Amino acid sequence: MNFKNSLLALAAPFLMNAQNVMTPETLWTLNKIGVSAVSPDHSSLIYSVGKTDLKTEKNNKTNFFFNIKSAETTSLDLGKKALIQWDANGLYASEGGKIFLSKDAGKTWTEFYNIGDVDNIVVSPDGKKVAFSKQVLVETVLGKDKYKDVPKSTAHIYTDLNHRHWDYFNEGKYNHVFVVNVADDVSSAKDLLEGKPWDAPQRPFGGAEDFIWSPDSAQLLYVTKPLSGAEYAKSTNTDIFVYELANGITTNLTADNKGYDVGPKFSPDGKTLLWQSMARDGYEADKNDVKIMDWKTRKVQNLTQNWDESVVGDVFWTKDSKTIYFTTAFRGTRQLFSLNPKNAKIQQITKGDFDVTEIYAQDKNSLLVGRTDMNHNADLFKVNLKNGEMVRATDINKENYAKITPSRTELKMVKTTDGKEMGVWFIYPPNFDASKKYPTLLYCQGGPQSALTQTFSTRWNFALMAANDYIIVAPNRRGMPGWGTKWNEQISQDWGGQVMQDYLAATDYAKTLPYVDGDRMGAVGASYGGYSVFMLAGIHENRFKTFIAHDGLFDMQSWALTTEELWFANWDIGKLTDKPLPKAFTDFNPINFVDKWNKPIMIIQGGIDYRVPYEQGQEAFQAAKLHGLKAKFLYFPNENHWVLNPHNALVWQREFFGWLKETL
Repeated sequence: MNFKNSLLALAAPFLMNAQNVMTPETLWTLNKIGVSAVSPDHSSLIYSVGKTDLKTEKNNKTNFFFNIKSAETTSLDLGKKALIQWDANGLYASEGGKIFLSKDAGKTWTEFYNIGDVDNIVVSPDGKKVAFSKQVLVETVLGKDKYKDVPKSTAHIYTDLNHRHWDYFNEGKYNHVFVVNVADDVSSAKDLLEGKPWDAPQRPFGGAEDFIWSPDSAQLLYVTKPLSGAEYAKSTNTDIFVYELANGITTNLTADNKGYDVGPKFSPDGKTLLWQSMARDGYEADKNDVKIMDWKTRKVQNLTQNWDESVVGDVFWTKDSKTIYFTTAFRGTRQLFSLNPKNAKIQQITKGDFDVTEIYAQDKNSLLVGRTDMNHNADLFKVNLKNGEMVRATDINKENYAKITPSRTELKMVKTTDGKEMGVWFIYPPNFDASKKYPTLLYCQGGPQSALTQTFSTRWNFALMAANDYIIVAPNRRGMPGWGTKWNEQISQDWGGQVMQDYLAATDYAKTLPYVDGDRMGAVGASYGGYSVFMLAGIHENRFKTFIAHDGLFDMQSWALTTEELWFANWDIGKLTDKPLPKAFTDFNPINFVDKWNKPIMIIQGGIDYRVPYEQGQEAFQAAKLHGLKAKFLYFPNENHWVLNPHNALVWQREFFGWLKETL
């Protein structure tokens, strides 16, 4: 029996016994796995399994010790300790402002250092120093800080841009990296960005991965964007700096590159530094390359410059420092690749309708990775590096999935209006019957240059949508990585052009299929996908019966003057000061097509979304109602560009499917 057939045979009993389909409540109570620490010899790791309590919205976690070679799993009681790292000195964890060290894999602990209330702790390889981050007041922004006699003032005083970002307002505090010797009190810690209005780790998503120790513990490397105010808002020029502990000298290692430089990782032998790099300033979705630096000579090589794809996933050194593995989007999935640092040769390791999400550990001839698909949350798998075959290592939702009938997914190649081949995912309802006709949803991906692969989400969950008896059509339209750099870049400053034709080509193709009810099609999406919905509502020529847009861009002029990361707006749509005025503000502006809106539309908006501010949703809803359309406005005051609170998510999903039932 070959590997593929053996998987089908193993799955068959569960499919036969499956009786239910995915529901929002089931989706949110699925177990979720997270790897907390990996042993330095890669023989074992510690992972957690979390489950959301829908009454309290809390995520309750249980920790496990996993022997990678034997695949044995045992429970591990860490109490309230939060794991930090696992290196040759032992296992580090924090609790109550203190760092603890265990030399027996978490069985017993001793106090290592009293560090206080800080974030993102990283202990040096020699165990003698600690790096950490915390917020530092650098600028006087709040009225109560400027005028001490008005402590109840809520005023914010700004003289430059970047006054708000993602979902928070700048209050004058910045993330700074500190270094301290464990022989000294934490009050003597050195602030490596003292007085500078820069963030390290990067906000809003950076963490401990933004600063690392050199193998000899003599230097600390950290990632920051050395800009502030309007210059910060217009630039993506993030750099990697190195601080020399012996003399206090700081050097910018990537000063010559004007785009993103992030994710520094040393090879295990300490001879080579690796990081991920984009070349063009202001282009946040530029081709992402893997660069290496000889740590002794500081000579830099771009290992992927001649590869016609972008590395948008995890990057991993092997223990012998001879091979680099990475994951990235490729032809509608996320796969595992190898990269030889000596000759820059790239080889695909895995193939299949799944996503390889993370790389955790290395065995002799295998890697331990995370894997998802559109029906399944993440689990751990072993990948045979010789043939790419995968063997399941964990099965944290075995009992849950035994009760759920999965959806079938299929990648079809569809001809576009300009004669190209476009990969389009079709997701079919559980118990799909090809003799029936199903209402169908066109899913419009956000980004606009984010991958559309075999992902598993708690909001835009394809299995959940299909379980409500819809066929989902999800095009890898222009702007998607994994189909070549030209395809990926073709969307920039053409948001409402060929991309819209790609959507309509996928829609028209779907209508030719005997099981698609062409009279009952809807278009749904968020962010750029929400923009796509607004645009399609004005140009669809009665292809769709209903629309749902979440955090969509509705009026490009007002959006360009209220969004925060101006580098994105400037690159992707152009500037309002450009002459002639870019098409994004005229030909491709959804507000200009409201007079052609003729179908029901639901609009969803987060109150603290500063990427696509509240007014975009409010304007679209008001325009729809003034135009006499059936419309609904779903507003979440405490959500940003996503929906992160479980109770809000359940309301989102109930309203989403309720609207479709009502209008489709």
